[in-house]
Amino acid sequence: MEKIKRSCFLFLLGLVLASSGFGQNKKYLVLLKDKTGTPFETSKPAAFLSQRAIQRRVNQGISIQARDLPLSPSYLQQIKATGAKIWYSSKWLNAVMIESDLATLKKVQALPFVRGLDGNYALNDVQIKSIRSGKMESTASPESYGNSLAQISMLGADKMHENGFRGEGMMIAVFDGGFLGADKAPFFKHIYDEKRLVSTFDFVNNRNYVYDDASHGTSVWSAIGAYSPGSLIGTAFKASFVLCKTEDDYSETRTEEANWLIAAEYADSLGVDVINSSLGYYDFDDPATNYTYLQMNGRSTLITRAADWCAGVGMIVVSAAGNEGSKPWKYISAPADADSILAIGAVDKNKNPASFTSRGPSADGRVKPDVAAVGLATTVGGASGIVGAGNGTSFASPLIAGLVASFWQAFPYLTNMQVMDYIRKSGSKYASPDTYVGYGIPDFARAVSLVPPRVSDGKVLLYPNPSSEQKLRVEFMPKHDGEAFKVSLYNSQGTLLFENTITGRTAYLSIDNQSLTAGVYVLKFQGFTTSYTVKWVKY
Repeated sequence: MEKIKRSCFLFLLGLVLASSGFGQNKKYLVLLKDKTGTPFETSKPAAFLSQRAIQRRVNQGISIQARDLPLSPSYLQQIKATGAKIWYSSKWLNAVMIESDLATLKKVQALPFVRGLDGNYALNDVQIKSIRSGKMESTASPESYGNSLAQISMLGADKMHENGFRGEGMMIAVFDGGFLGADKAPFFKHIYDEKRLVSTFDFVNNRNYVYDDASHGTSVWSAIGAYSPGSLIGTAFKASFVLCKTEDDYSETRTEEANWLIAAEYADSLGVDVINSSLGYYDFDDPATNYTYLQMNGRSTLITRAADWCAGVGMIVVSAAGNEGSKPWKYISAPADADSILAIGAVDKNKNPASFTSRGPSADGRVKPDVAAVGLATTVGGASGIVGAGNGTSFASPLIAGLVASFWQAFPYLTNMQVMDYIRKSGSKYASPDTYVGYGIPDFARAVSLVPPRVSDGKVLLYPNPSSEQKLRVEFMPKHDGEAFKVSLYNSQGTLLFENTITGRTAYLSIDNQSLTAGVYVLKFQGFTTSYTVKWVKY
């Protein structure tokens, strides 16, 4: 297993730890007025972001902003000097999570660079509750999906895998409440053996170890990353992963929203592409801190704002819609209300909405959930290493997260917003969305068919594309009227399947290969002076 070095993690997040405990002290999110004194510059992002994080922004035309800069070390030292314990700092919110008594808090608030407290409350003013863990129900070709076939094929992910899109080169972060037994589970062995677990961190207890407390995260992760032929295969089992524990399974407080924000910044710094968050918040141990449905408006809660900030730096957040459909609340919870993420509802294996799936719309009238996947009797792995079944939008969300990552792998030039748009538009109910499953169940092949052909420099057209036939019309710009082009066809793995030659500005190309299956192919046109590469989608 490959982890980020502790010193690097401290540097990236600006963590400052105290050695002594604080008893009954409370946690607060302290807002700062500015970042005066930070030694970092937007023109030199390599000092605080990984090259992968920088490249993600470059690929999508996103600039490095002042919000990305780490906080002023001088401010952190002055806060620490008051006697407050600093847990984490947030670049995006320009805030510091501290733990202190009231007297020390007043000292912190009196500092000239402090703006106030986010929400004007203590984050963890609660009674400790019993552990909240995910529950499992036991259940008794080249790649056999076993009991996971229904949930995979419903999304067209089996065809996606056949065409070589299994998450290779993508990085997915899983935010959850614990990954008990994941390091020993046989269905994750391939990830550890291939050193594709990039990092783990427990933001609840401020440590690297995440394999305790609860198994919910283990089951969630399995829906994306598991590979156990004949039993369970995840939607992006060849991706790289980051495991983040942000949920405290012994209590429910707004501290967890702050943990989520810090984890999101951490994921960004590592270069994560997709975040799966099978978490949702609206009620807490202290009823006075509960949210109302009117606050599910895409802008009120800290975690929702943080999710949209993720979109602002080029990541995609996939979030469970919630399991409140049969309860008095019934609606989606935060951050599913964010406008720049995908919120996921649950269906059964017959594509019917699960009774428990949280309903939309958002309080400001937007379609929510965005799409849906199997969340009733979802085939997932447990802490014991046994594959079973679980219920909840918690398990529908990671199925979509893996679909999103693998679809993005197929079209790496798309922006995060474009990817989400194609996933929504591929939904089975896109023309008539509802409050249970939003735009419906997405499908890989439908999403692929929506992506227009990409021409390398705008000087060659290929149509029809997508196409069910293998006779294509090719049209070049006038300057190529008499030029001959060697045409080579490759599959998604880079294997040469067909070669021919065409001449003239307009030509018809008949691909003489009867074994072509539906999928994404690459056509390369090599002329004497010019070469072009075009994607061709066969369905």
